[in-house]
Amino acid sequence: MVSALTRVFGTHNLALAEDVVQEALVQALRQWPFAGIPKNPAGWLYQVAKNKAIDVVRREQVHLRLTHDARDGLPPARVVEPLLDDVFVDEEIKDDTLRMMFTCCHPALPLESQIALTLKILGGFSSAEIARALLTQDAAIQKRLYRAKQRIREERIAFEVPAGPELGSRLRAVLSVLYLMFNEGYSASFAEHPIRKDVCVEAMRLCKLLTEHPAGQHPGAFALMALMCFHAARFDARLDDSGHLLMLKSQDRSKWDRTLISEGFHYLERSASGEEIDEIQLEAGIAAAHCIAVSYERTDWPRIVHLYDLLLAIKPSPIVALNRAIAFAEVSGPRAALDALAAIREREVLESYPFYPATLGELHLRLGDLDAAAGHLERAIVLTSSPAEKRFLRQKLDASRPGQAGRSIGNSSA
Repeated sequence: MVSALTRVFGTHNLALAEDVVQEALVQALRQWPFAGIPKNPAGWLYQVAKNKAIDVVRREQVHLRLTHDARDGLPPARVVEPLLDDVFVDEEIKDDTLRMMFTCCHPALPLESQIALTLKILGGFSSAEIARALLTQDAAIQKRLYRAKQRIREERIAFEVPAGPELGSRLRAVLSVLYLMFNEGYSASFAEHPIRKDVCVEAMRLCKLLTEHPAGQHPGAFALMALMCFHAARFDARLDDSGHLLMLKSQDRSKWDRTLISEGFHYLERSASGEEIDEIQLEAGIAAAHCIAVSYERTDWPRIVHLYDLLLAIKPSPIVALNRAIAFAEVSGPRAALDALAAIREREVLESYPFYPATLGELHLRLGDLDAAAGHLERAIVLTSSPAEKRFLRQKLDASRPGQAGRSIGNSSA
């Protein structure tokens, strides 16, 4: 809805488009509890947003007549009304969504601002959720969002899908945003439920939309779609009957969605059309290796470690090194994995990342060092903001207490 209204109002009125949509949602929250949810909720919201947009335009025209303000305002009502009748159509909304993705990822904005703005406008993320996804502070994200919108307004950034040489750099930013959006849904930061399927489904919808457009016919887009399919296939197996997280070792693989896994391999094959391999293709390959394993014990862990080695060569990040160490523990044991963790460059980046002390706790549990395990797990509980992750880590912490050392913990990769 924001994307559609932005096409009518112009990118310099992006904040106004957001306000109109917000008002429509507030009206729904007020009316639906009493009148009931309409048969076509989306159509109801579109109609209310359209009416409110027309009201905004008419109010501004009255203001201009009274003040003789020469500023560049909104288009006149006679222009806006027929446009609004056209923009809230499925095909038009798809096109406007793509335009908004590329608008938010304009090179005039810093990459961090591109990602934050897209997650906010198209993903509906709060600033706190964006901060967690980008490993930064809430206040920093709010500043980025304000400055990004201000720059879009001042520079009148075009609402379009770019072409030619400009497409490549902006496509990479779009893929980064969709990756982070899916990741937040897969492991929710603040929600009580550990998986936000709605966020994952939205990321997959946007990614699929991208792959169906000529601008998105790129190996990276296909690889990202494959990665999402492989992870989404495990949704129903990631939680127990009480809604608590289950690690990979404890998951019932009969619950994995074989149709989604098949789709994942379809997109992975399409991603192999390029001459070079990128990080998303390698991550998709790692996810594929898990999906084809008939059991946890028969997983091809050496291949997964090899893929992580390739990934580290092109993306030498501490988080990738952490994930490699988790897989390495299955090949060479927990002691070797601890040595690999100790050798990570820029390891201080991981100090505020909850999965780092959680992994240390898991490895020390396997070694029988219960005191060390408890200390690391307590640190992980403090660092995570996810209620589901806190519950899971407390279960591990209980396992580090005397008399419970024999409990099965499972792999630390969910």
